[in-house]
Amino acid sequence: MTDIRKLINQLAAQENNLSATQFIAPCVRGGKVRTKVAGIIYTFTPKPRNFEGWGIFQPADEKIAAVVEEPSFPQIAEYLQLLKPLRLRLAYPLRSQTWLAYPVNEADMRQRCGYCQPIAVNLVTEGAKFETIIARTDGAAWWFDECDRRADPLITEKLREQLKQVTPPEKLHFRRLTPEMRTVYEIVAQQAKEFTALQQQRQDEKLLQQALQMGGGELHEFVDRQDHWVVEWTTADGERHTSAISKTDLTVMSAGICLSGEDEKFDLQSLVGIVEQRYE
Repeated sequence: MTDIRKLINQLAAQENNLSATQFIAPCVRGGKVRTKVAGIIYTFTPKPRNFEGWGIFQPADEKIAAVVEEPSFPQIAEYLQLLKPLRLRLAYPLRSQTWLAYPVNEADMRQRCGYCQPIAVNLVTEGAKFETIIARTDGAAWWFDECDRRADPLITEKLREQLKQVTPPEKLHFRRLTPEMRTVYEIVAQQAKEFTALQQQRQDEKLLQQALQMGGGELHEFVDRQDHWVVEWTTADGERHTSAISKTDLTVMSAGICLSGEDEKFDLQSLVGIVEQRYE
């Protein structure tokens, strides 16, 4: 009975200590914060609920901790120094202050973490696409520490320049390019609007080229006109023609030659044969 009373008294004392404790912690929007008191880990919902950033919290009860104030930079630095660091290159923002990033050195990440993959880094308050940063992990999440001052800014600019020029990842090439740089470039390219448009253009080109080749023709060039393409193509004997082709099913909207108003009876593949018969 004495042991039970002693345990109850210890738990009561810990609860009193908890309500009197202030702690520093990082928090993402909609997330929770944690601290350890007397060897027990407590998880709290922050108040206000939509808080994001670094805060000094004080528990209101066992479930909610209120933000008391913002910590100083030295306090944040002291907290981060307790966590495992890793050099990463930023790819693109996922939401709010959370960015997707990729390791600068894959082997280093495997050795330190036991895995190698793109990761989400929280509370990124500075830095931009392709910049190298130092992030730290508590084992559950990664937190932004600082931009890596040792990194070569010329490499960052080179990657941005190639992205602006819509250079395909497989054709990316410059001095000091590493496999990790190529990987993060590919990750960024997959999300870039310029590359989305380029991929669609390549798919359209392949579709038109295949249809023409099946009919015996050859694609020269094409222009996107929202609901149709204006296609310049040649027959097997080199005759060049311009036709308007529907994007829906490659139906001929305008053959470019007189078909007595029956243009839409043909598609791009059959049009090649019709044109060649007229010129025989």
